Amino acid sequence: MSAISISWTDLAKVAEVSLAFGVGLVAVFALGSLGISRLATAREQGGSRVGGYVLAGVAFAACAAATLYGLYLLIPQFHN
Repeated sequence: MSAISISWTDLAKVAEVSLAFGVGLVAVFALGSLGISRLATAREQGGSRVGGYVLAGVAFAACAAATLYGLYLLIPQFHN
């Protein structure tokens, strides 16, 4: 049996990118939640709701795109 060698620098890079991607995705989802909150506040005060819709829509679309990209990377049948 051959010895297993681990490239610690590559492992650290993967950990860094995973952490950044995870934190970024949570932050974008929080922005979407803020947009929903602004919708509720604008509805109560009778103001414009366009900004809340745009913020929530863009943020949640980015979350969906990031999730689909992650699935694309995980499922080997998608890339030949």
